[in-house]
Amino acid sequence: MQDIAVTCKIDWPGFALDVDLRLPGRGITALFGPSGSGKTTLLRCIAGLERPPRGRVLFKGQTWQDERTWLPTHRRPLGYVFQEASLFPHLSVLGNLRYGLKRCPGVRPEGLERAIELLGIGHLLARQPDTLSGGERQRVGIARALAVGPQVLLMDEPLAALDLQRKQEILPYLERLHDELDIPLLYVSHAPDEVARLADHIVVLDAGRAVASGPLTETLARLDLPIRLGEDVGVVLEATVGAIDDEWHLARVDFAGGSLWTRNRGLPVGHRARIRVLARDVSLAVADPGPSSIQNRLDGIVDSLGDDEHPGLLLVRVQVGASRLIARLTRRSAAQLGIAAGRPVRVQVKSVALME
Repeated sequence: MQDIAVTCKIDWPGFALDVDLRLPGRGITALFGPSGSGKTTLLRCIAGLERPPRGRVLFKGQTWQDERTWLPTHRRPLGYVFQEASLFPHLSVLGNLRYGLKRCPGVRPEGLERAIELLGIGHLLARQPDTLSGGERQRVGIARALAVGPQVLLMDEPLAALDLQRKQEILPYLERLHDELDIPLLYVSHAPDEVARLADHIVVLDAGRAVASGPLTETLARLDLPIRLGEDVGVVLEATVGAIDDEWHLARVDFAGGSLWTRNRGLPVGHRARIRVLARDVSLAVADPGPSSIQNRLDGIVDSLGDDEHPGLLLVRVQVGASRLIARLTRRSAAQLGIAAGRPVRVQVKSVALME
């Protein structure tokens, strides 16, 4: 269901933003791209913090802005999470949470209680901001945005100021928001691991334009416009932990197309997770290659071929059951193997990244 429509055109010295998007009304939409691509500017336009001369924002049938209408930020039913939590240092955590409610009359107190529970900050309420870790401060900032009962949550690189350990601490709480909130979240990020783990839908921005927009798994599997989510092209698959091999410290993850073994990360059997498979870690064979150090082998059928950035390389998309994988081959090896659409192949996967 496409509940958010955004048209935004800005022409500033040295930067232009020109997008026309339809976004889903539930789940997490990642606004992804390099620094300076327009992610934060787009988010601020949706929030009403920027007023482009040519802009239109519709949210679930309500016009927030167009040629004749302009709703200021405080009248838009949204919550906004910045990179820094920016808590009032003279107020306790609870005081910071309640301060936001004073500016939003009519908000039910259950919303604050629910936000505290979702972000796991009940034990922090009496603390002062300067006694909190970076991850704790950001969880309080997210709870403050949720407490007012927003119909959409906008998050501008909420983990950018955190180190890796603090990011790993807060990511499960963001996943919980995804699972339990029935509102859309627009999530600005240039971190591939965050997008691969959290997003349902992705908008890829480059130089102020949306070069791709769609469901994450489908968009990453496109060959007409390969998306580098970080260091390489690859796909993200929904999976479930199917078995644990304690002897070899491995976990089997099952997806719609087969199973893959990866390092055991301590997740229990039955746990839903995502796996990320990069094109550089996938090789193809037209016959069983025999004993090999590559243990993950699947049967597939070549779906399509596409150009890679290097003229000597080729991207090959393979249908494996109901899922798709992408392999990168040299054009010479593809020709020697007779790789073409419809050709049955043996897929070998060297490495699998488990996104908890």
